[in-house]
Amino acid sequence: MPEPTNGTDLRELLRVPPGEPVDLGRHDPGATPGGPGGKAAALAGTARLAATLAGLQERLYAASTRGDRRSLLLVLQGMDTSGKGGTVKHVAGAFNPAGCRVKAFRAPTVREQAHPFLWRVARALPLPGEIGIFDRSHYEDVLVPRVHDLVPRPVLDGRYEEINRFERTLADEGTTVVKVFLHIGREEQRARLLARLDDPDKHWKFSPADLAERARWAAYRKAYELALERCSTDAAPWYVVPADRKWYRNWAVARLLLGHLEDMAPRYPEGDFDVEECRARLIAR
Repeated sequence: MPEPTNGTDLRELLRVPPGEPVDLGRHDPGATPGGPGGKAAALAGTARLAATLAGLQERLYAASTRGDRRSLLLVLQGMDTSGKGGTVKHVAGAFNPAGCRVKAFRAPTVREQAHPFLWRVARALPLPGEIGIFDRSHYEDVLVPRVHDLVPRPVLDGRYEEINRFERTLADEGTTVVKVFLHIGREEQRARLLARLDDPDKHWKFSPADLAERARWAAYRKAYELALERCSTDAAPWYVVPADRKWYRNWAVARLLLGHLEDMAPRYPEGDFDVEECRARLIAR
């Protein structure tokens, strides 16, 4: 199984230190920090990691049948085309759907808008034994409103601490929260949007509104920097994963998940029955 080439835990390389200012301009979206040594090695490493992650997921789910209340939540955020859906496909594809819950958050519905902003998120959380994956998340409620000036600033500023309290409660109740910002460069986004225009089979993934949002690149970057700075905590840290190279992005997210699941160390529960007695009954029939 590939390890970061310098022997450092990838979580330490990519983690946003709590309380420190964040400048995404200092993070190269095309870099491969701690990478396994190129595209071929990353692809092979990600494939090998899939089996290990699937085994850990099965143990987590099995433990929940005997009262283990723990779960894991992977939060994916990033600019348009940064690869949130692709990450779900390549990293979570090995998980058993029975123990994996994927939720893609879009613009809130009228019903959702009638509730506090965390209401719809709480309804989508993983149950004990599950791995939950959010494609976008509650962070949309401090990103889009800030960029489009939809919410009074005092209300918006209060949401950061609401989020911190919410995530701290999740951690206290046994949910490991892994938050990943997929950091794509502006030129790489342009190339991916052009690729969608060039391929009729991908026109469904494109909207002219994407261009209007792209024009607000600087505002979104500042909004992300504030969210990363104010909401990277010991209970729920943020990780900045360079996303220009898809093969590195997938490998890095897989390794982040592996590190957290190994720390959780889920175990298969012992049977609460007499194995030999059951064996004898089966043979006798």
